[in-house]
Amino acid sequence: MPKPTSYDEITRRTVVEPDSSFRPTLDQVRQAHEGFRALDVDEQRLSERIRRALEAGGVGVEHVAFEVDRDQVTVRGEVPDRAALARISELIRAIDGVDELVDQLVIAAT
Repeated sequence: MPKPTSYDEITRRTVVEPDSSFRPTLDQVRQAHEGFRALDVDEQRLSERIRRALEAGGVGVEHVAFEVDRDQVTVRGEVPDRAALARISELIRAIDGVDELVDQLVIAAT
């Protein structure tokens, strides 16, 4: 018997009721790796203020993500240089409602 090679083939051979299984979407896989936590209304508002401040701040944030947990903001990703690193931190700290900033930004290798 040949080795199963596809997800569907493996499912047919190993799942008792294959029709009851499903393949997660790419977005579901991404969320599972990143984790998901629903934001309350205040966190959604703070998140939106942060997004607008970063967009208006004129720094390259293509590879920057942030997470809001009550009044704590965690920012992760790569920035092009020290100036962008300092500017992002400054922009976020200036937003009303941000009491703690966990800065996990790194400067991209050149």
